[in-house]
Amino acid sequence: MYLTRCEINPVARGARKLLGSPQAMHAAVLAGFHAGSGDVGRVLWRVDQDRKHTWLYLVSAAEPDLTHLIDQAGWPATQTWDTRDYGRTLARLEAGQRWAFRLRANPTSNVRDGSGGRGKRVAHVTVAQQMDWFVRRAPSFGIDVGKDEEPTVVLAGRGVDEFRRRSDSSARGGASGRTPSWGQVTVAWAQFDGTLTVVDPDALRAVLTGGVGSAKAYGCGLLTLARSVTP
Repeated sequence: MYLTRCEINPVARGARKLLGSPQAMHAAVLAGFHAGSGDVGRVLWRVDQDRKHTWLYLVSAAEPDLTHLIDQAGWPATQTWDTRDYGRTLARLEAGQRWAFRLRANPTSNVRDGSGGRGKRVAHVTVAQQMDWFVRRAPSFGIDVGKDEEPTVVLAGRGVDEFRRRSDSSARGGASGRTPSWGQVTVAWAQFDGTLTVVDPDALRAVLTGGVGSAKAYGCGLLTLARSVTP
């Protein structure tokens, strides 16, 4: 596994397009993996922004080549990207360790409709709903983030991304002369920052490499560990 960090130049014309559409950023991320690079598998990505920097983070089974992204949305003359062997971090996870973490997720639940199926996916949009979603699921991630009354996590950001996506069927139908159709996509996201204690290292490894929740193609689901925290 690989962990990659790439700085985006937010004033670049190409960057504005990518940052304004998770669909476009998803396509740019996948373009960094060539057909000959083996089984690409699930690629997790997330954009972090503050006053000084805009970072794109990737976790992937194959090593990416982000030359195209640097040319389009970075600083081609001065900066490139940084890819590290993620396996070293994963291998040294042990129960009892404390880490700072960040997760951008799409908190949702399936509501049963009585038909016996999976039900309808409903987004959690309030602060209380989103925090409850994370705290209740934390044990299944192999981590402890405190009790409901005193969690060691804060809701550091939240918002809604709305963009248009071309349907797969219309993309295939374009070759037969059909008029392409586009659908509106809405993703309610929440950013969780805090500290965690490792309870089940294997479960946490699965989350770090496989992601959390839905909308993974649109920049949600990537949990990263920032630095060790002394107990």
